[in-house]
Amino acid sequence: MRGEYLSRSSAETREYARRFASGLGPGDAVCLTGPLGAGKTEFMRGIAEVFGCDEQMSSPTFSLMNIYEGAMRSRPVELHHFDLYRLETEKELEATGFDEYLSGPFVSVVEWGEKFPSFENRYTRRVTLYIAGEDERRIVIT
Repeated sequence: MRGEYLSRSSAETREYARRFASGLGPGDAVCLTGPLGAGKTEFMRGIAEVFGCDEQMSSPTFSLMNIYEGAMRSRPVELHHFDLYRLETEKELEATGFDEYLSGPFVSVVEWGEKFPSFENRYTRRVTLYIAGEDERRIVIT
């Protein structure tokens, strides 16, 4: 799923995320970008729903990484959810083993990944959310 979409609600944002996530598989790493309040967490909730691990999801803002156990097409999948918002330096990021997580047989979703451009070539997909109005979000998937 690639293209540009207009969401008019949180529920619609999650639906676009579910459609997007249905095409993901082990080894995919998604850079999820956008300003604060653009809907990144809602988009992540939709992805987690596809893998059946949305009940495990907590707000990543308080932790750098969460690992969720899920499944897709009746096969177990680990969903790694990173939030790099609070990290300041690439050295901090490297100390977490971030590179190894992106190399593994997991599905990884990285919020604020654009803060560290040296990892740009590691992402297989990019989703950017823009605030387009009070309840509207423009979602660009490349």
